Amino acid sequence: MDIEIISEEENPMLHRTDVRFEIVHEEATPSRLSVRDSLAAKLNKDSDEVVVHELDTKFGMRKTAGYAKVYESPEFARDVEQEHMLERNKITDAEAEAEEA
Repeated sequence: MDIEIISEEENPMLHRTDVRFEIVHEEATPSRLSVRDSLAAKLNKDSDEVVVHELDTKFGMRKTAGYAKVYESPEFARDVEQEHMLERNKITDAEAEAEEA
C-alpha cells in the first residue's frame, strides 16, 4: 500500500493539520486502522494522533482517496473529535481506562 499526500493544511486553532491523501493498493480497500497506522508512520506521528475521516474507493479501482486530521497530541484529538470518530479510529481515553482497571 503506497500513500501519497495530496495536500496539507495547517489549522493552528484546533492544533491539527488537515491531510488529503491517495492510496494505491493491490488487494481490497485497506481498513481504516491500517490506513491510519501507515499514514501516521509516513508523517512521523503516533497513530493516536491521526483520525481518518474519509476513505473513498471508486468501483473496480485500486486507488482510494482519503481525508484525515493529524493532531499535535492524542489529548487534542479527544477534545475536538466527536465520539463516533474516536471509536471508529480506536482512539481510547487513557484516563477512563485507568479508572476502570
